Amino acid sequence: MGGGRACVALALLALLAALGPGRPHPQCLDFRPPFRPARPLALCAPYSAFGCCDAERDRALLQRFYHLSARLDQPAYAACAGHLQDLLCQECSPYAAHLYDAEDPSTPMRTIAGLCQDYCVEVWQKCRSMFRYLSTDKQLAALENNTAKFCHYLSLDDVDYCFPRLLTNANLNHNLGLVTADSEGCLQLCLMEVANGLRNPVAMVHANDGTHRFFIAEQVGLVWTYLPDRSRLEKPFLNISEAVLTSPWEGDERGFLGIVFHPKFKFNGKVYVYYSIEVEEEERIRISEFRISSDDMNTLDHGSERIILEVEEPASNHNGGELLFGDDGYLYIFTGDGGMAGDPFGTFGNAQNKSALLGKVLRINVDNNDRGPLYRIPPDNPFVNDPTARPEVYAYGVRNMWRCSFDRGEPYTKEGKGRLFCGDVGQNKFEEIDIVEKGKNYGWRAREGFSCYDKKLCTNSSIDDVLPIYAYPHKMGKSVTGGYVYRGCESPNLNGLYIFGDFMSGRLMSLKENRATREWQYNEICMGTGQTCMFPGLINNYYQYIISFAEDEAGELYFMSTGIPSATAPNGVVYKIVDTSRRAPPRKCRVEPLPVKVKSRLVQFVPKEKLIIKTPTQPPRLRPTTKAPGRGRPIPEAPRATTPDWIEQLLDLLRNQNRLQTTTRTPTTKPPKPRKGGKSGERRRRRKKKPSVPPQPQNGAVRLMNRQARGRDRGRVEIYINGEWGTVCDDLWNSHAAAVVCRQLGFPYVVRATKKAEFGEGDSLNILLDDVQCSGQEQNLLECVHADIGKHNCSHKEDAGVICSHEDVTDTEN
Repeated sequence: MGGGRACVALALLALLAALGPGRPHPQCLDFRPPFRPARPLALCAPYSAFGCCDAERDRALLQRFYHLSARLDQPAYAACAGHLQDLLCQECSPYAAHLYDAEDPSTPMRTIAGLCQDYCVEVWQKCRSMFRYLSTDKQLAALENNTAKFCHYLSLDDVDYCFPRLLTNANLNHNLGLVTADSEGCLQLCLMEVANGLRNPVAMVHANDGTHRFFIAEQVGLVWTYLPDRSRLEKPFLNISEAVLTSPWEGDERGFLGIVFHPKFKFNGKVYVYYSIEVEEEERIRISEFRISSDDMNTLDHGSERIILEVEEPASNHNGGELLFGDDGYLYIFTGDGGMAGDPFGTFGNAQNKSALLGKVLRINVDNNDRGPLYRIPPDNPFVNDPTARPEVYAYGVRNMWRCSFDRGEPYTKEGKGRLFCGDVGQNKFEEIDIVEKGKNYGWRAREGFSCYDKKLCTNSSIDDVLPIYAYPHKMGKSVTGGYVYRGCESPNLNGLYIFGDFMSGRLMSLKENRATREWQYNEICMGTGQTCMFPGLINNYYQYIISFAEDEAGELYFMSTGIPSATAPNGVVYKIVDTSRRAPPRKCRVEPLPVKVKSRLVQFVPKEKLIIKTPTQPPRLRPTTKAPGRGRPIPEAPRATTPDWIEQLLDLLRNQNRLQTTTRTPTTKPPKPRKGGKSGERRRRRKKKPSVPPQPQNGAVRLMNRQARGRDRGRVEIYINGEWGTVCDDLWNSHAAAVVCRQLGFPYVVRATKKAEFGEGDSLNILLDDVQCSGQEQNLLECVHADIGKHNCSHKEDAGVICSHEDVTDTEN
């Protein structure tokens, strides 16, 4: 561990020690969260599903086990080998830091995990000589012949959290390894500060060139280069601040709004930008192309600008600003409807007018444009043959899409790859999230969210608009900031979660698709409470005004916010989103950035934000509907929230594990008049509430049982149907059906479909499924072809099972 990181860790530990003992949280001896090993462990198999050891550490512990057990005579080996294995493997426990006192800097780290008193006495009576080989602690060796002092020295004061009692502690093991959520489903995540001192950071992008640099754009017209270690180059990557039209007043939507690197930037050096300008007292949006400097890979050639497209803006708001390249290689441009309110331009507004470029998603081809036209029209654009439409139009009926992203797809199957998510800012009542598809109409100004805005247009069947996947009322927030579907490596529990926010309210939110129903489930995102974020370098608060989201080259997720929404206020911070419930296995996410030739002076990163242990009050949380009402009918406004806010002081959490309830206080600061406004400088932190009772399993849920114990990656398949658990008969059982079960449990690979009750007979349960035939793509076994529920012609000697894996491995057991 580096010196700086060690200092941070010690500071956290000192804080915990000062606050006194309390409930432990999952943490490894490297001060990081536990993980799911890529391969099953040989010695410490109970921690193959979740813990602090990978196969390499497990092998090292196995070698130590062989070395120590060789010192035991035959009777001692027979009596003590199991205890020796258990004690060595506590390094792999998800609570290793707690068991070894690594959370407490006032005492040296233990050489043996903290034991329960009764267990220690039992081991001492049979295997006391084993400890002299297991530990080099001279003080422990001096106590070897005194049971009481010996076990007092080894025991932990908190008797529910010592080994082996913590293995059966329901409080510790409930939802272990899953994202923490309160009773209302608010997901508790943490943050890492990445950059600060920025003037309204509107975008962060990467070059996809293997260097893992990231480039942050400020609204005033500067773009900065950052290296993977978070240091910034003193010389800007781009500076067009003299040309960019913006102002210091809070909420001004004009300025430098978007930047994207060409997919072949590594070869052609091209970058595209989107900004506001003024030409002869006429406001416009401009999309320009720049090339990289021939003598500095961290600077654009400012003289290389070529104007690709300009569009007149009739008002100063609703300027759009997103630029993206799709997997098709085309450039997507997202424009606003022209501004003012209600899209008052023309008979039906700009957004519904396909002959206007405002209120649209445009798609153009900028490849091979060094000669000839600056851009061409993709031949499959939806309106190329419509004489009343601009051929650049890809989709229409949008108001002001602020931040869009393409889904990278599920890492293994690539499911979802290429979906285009956008947040479209609403008018008076609703904000919405859309999935944009070619040629579709997204409803504005006929519709706002699911509700009618222009009732005459809304009832016009020719509109044929696409409803959003989600909309929320203005009591939750008044300016959506679109985000990303998480597809990174470091936080595997977040895979598939679409994370977005609201500029005005500062809410962080998420959507998760139910693949069976294709409906989207909403969960608010809170900042972690208690010890959730007490890991080196993490914080649990952020500035309110969420401006934008970003992905780095590896797919990790970030967002940018500020405390003062002015283009000239240097209060912007970039945060990385971190889930501490489970990390990826060591070395899985390691990247080796290509070298960067730096000609500018480096400005080293100095974090300024701190972990907050006392929470400010926050706006009430609302539970919105995600179900679309009947078309053409406005949805009723959401009822006033009566849910109280929760203030939790870490001192009380650690000492008493209690929660303190306070009264909700609605913010009283008047927001600025522009769309993007609110309470300046307020930090946001969502609070955890009392844990709820585990929900009832859904029909089709499965679990694995190995004899009478829960299986981790293998076992007898038991399925939950109509209120009871039961087994599955192995008639017609094959790898396709096993794949459905494994994927349902989070395993991408099937090693083997097992038969003839290989993992024991579930004779205490009914046989619920027989003759199961799957294609392998179903969401659960109930979607497969099968006999009627409960009808079968087999016995428990034919109970079906599976062996699953996170790796593509070949079964060698047979």
